[in-house]
Amino acid sequence: MKRYSTITILVLFLAASLAVAGERTHQIEAEDYFSIAGMTGIALSPDGTTAAWTESRWSKEDDGRQTELWSMDLERREPKRLTFEGMGPSGIRFSRDGRSIYFSASDGDGNSQIWRIESAGGNPKKLTSVSDGIELWDLSADENVLVYTISTDQTDDEWKDLRDTYSDLEYGHGVTSFSEVHSLDLKTWRTRTVFDGKKVIRSLDLSADGTLAALATTQDNELVHNEGWSSVEVLDIASGEITLVTTDGWRSSHDSPFGWIDGVAMADDGKALAFTVGFDGFPTLVYTAKPGNTAWAISEQKRPQDVSIAGGSIGWKPGSHILIYNGDSHARVRLFGQAIGGTGNILTSGDTVIGGHAFNADGSTLLVSSGALDSPQDLYLVDSDGILERVSRINPQIDDWILPSIEIVKWTAPDGAQVEGILELPPGWTKADGPLPLIVEIHGGPTAATHLQLRFWIYGRTLLPAKGYALLSPNYRGSTGYGDQFMTQLVGHENDIEVKDILAGVDAMIERGIADPDRLGVMGWSNGGFLTNALIAATTRFKAASSGAGTLDQVLQWAVEDTPGHVINFMGAALPWQNPEHYVKGSPLYGLASVTTPTLIHVGGNDPRVPPAHSRGLYRALKIYLDVPTELVVYPGAAHGLRTYTHRKAKMAWDLAWFEKYLGVGWGQEVAE
Repeated sequence: MKRYSTITILVLFLAASLAVAGERTHQIEAEDYFSIAGMTGIALSPDGTTAAWTESRWSKEDDGRQTELWSMDLERREPKRLTFEGMGPSGIRFSRDGRSIYFSASDGDGNSQIWRIESAGGNPKKLTSVSDGIELWDLSADENVLVYTISTDQTDDEWKDLRDTYSDLEYGHGVTSFSEVHSLDLKTWRTRTVFDGKKVIRSLDLSADGTLAALATTQDNELVHNEGWSSVEVLDIASGEITLVTTDGWRSSHDSPFGWIDGVAMADDGKALAFTVGFDGFPTLVYTAKPGNTAWAISEQKRPQDVSIAGGSIGWKPGSHILIYNGDSHARVRLFGQAIGGTGNILTSGDTVIGGHAFNADGSTLLVSSGALDSPQDLYLVDSDGILERVSRINPQIDDWILPSIEIVKWTAPDGAQVEGILELPPGWTKADGPLPLIVEIHGGPTAATHLQLRFWIYGRTLLPAKGYALLSPNYRGSTGYGDQFMTQLVGHENDIEVKDILAGVDAMIERGIADPDRLGVMGWSNGGFLTNALIAATTRFKAASSGAGTLDQVLQWAVEDTPGHVINFMGAALPWQNPEHYVKGSPLYGLASVTTPTLIHVGGNDPRVPPAHSRGLYRALKIYLDVPTELVVYPGAAHGLRTYTHRKAKMAWDLAWFEKYLGVGWGQEVAE
């Protein structure tokens, strides 16, 4: 296992702070991707003087990421590493006095337990030793009560004997891991069972006094049961009584019945809760609920114009009924505060891409993590005017990198709609140098967006521009952050309207002298892979393609993916036998006859979201029947995203080699002999 010296990282941190404005001399290579540390959860001490965060770094020896806990005095700004040995801490929060940090992390047996460590450093103390580990958890404000969930398998009654006799077989249903809620008194160290009914709890949030917990629940572990069958409930910790908050009202009144509750947040006083309902193809909705005489009264909250709820998460400002959420708008992500029944106010100004946030105890100090045009996520303090002051630098090596230029570009779709995208260009290139080979990099989702920030990742951004290619990331119809109508226009029009949006963007880049029309490539993962398949079926303009985990046939996708509501929504709320023509129209499969684009295909061997059958089918069609140059790369054991060092390195290597072969080397690059 590779260990990182706290002293070494601190020296780099401080040295970089003194040399931020220095000359950039380092040419970016694929291996540089693995030097980037990621910042995930953040926390702020009650007095606002100390920050904590979890930081992940790649380990070649472990073939993955190692996540550890860090803290920093915000006055001295000297980061200190608190955990080691790949504990993988998450869910970090400070004690009332700010001297300790609670978190969940793996123990020696690989089970998740709750730990506490001094914020100044020391050995972590394990607070729980639960067989098979803890899943969800929360802590009362006075730190006296720890509430957590575990799972226990139960088999249905009708076929129980057969299932138990042949328990090594896989069954479609009948065995469910139901949640149990337990309470641990941190003074007496006594544990009691609060609730053990037949529910699957997907989210839990305590009131400050630890008496109530807001829950998001379903009746089964399969994700399909989260699509339209999830509920919000409130659990009384003392009695174990559960009260249903939601009914089917919000489902019956919506264009799609397949929405899922992303998470719930209980206000500190227990007198209000909030939750979001996410939909593929439709805007995420925000609801609040307050207890009444006989039931909780639910009300939908309005969002600012052109703002989508980013990530589906929502919370409360400490000690208040002010909602806090990330709002996605025109390729930026800003933090918003909003009173119940009010309108959203922007708390962070400028071109921010906010990740996490944390307040101190009285809400007077705000800490956020944010991306920028010259760095990935770092910590920033936010003043009363929303101005961000950077207080950390966890990736000092980037200060030496020669970075691509990043900008927002706009164009007009064939139907007159205004479309935006992110354009990245090789450093030093000007139009006088002539048009560039252009690669279209398409985001997944499609209910998502590409943002205005430096993002070095395995799907093309940063690396390909550094290698001399122009990279266009279109926020096509269906993307978040451009208004509800822009998003929902894709519903019922997949493999059509967004394809035209993207091709119009390519035309615009050619007309502006940026793109060489004879050297066009396209790539994407997930929905980006689907659109890569759609584009090579729609036109022969692209000379190279990289399709990752992309849908080929919508009927097959409905039948085998783990969230079929996604397909139903985009197919106009119809099942395959109700509107087969729509499924055919939405599928690239039926346009493959005209494909000539050399296509590289990637897929995870155990992908439950877009199973490998799609990629294998595309490969068979191109290789066997159409004689199109193609390669299929299957990543053994990988799910929908590639997680290992080896897999990610292979993905980047294959993509770069493929585009260099069929588009030629990028601008300013030397041809390998």
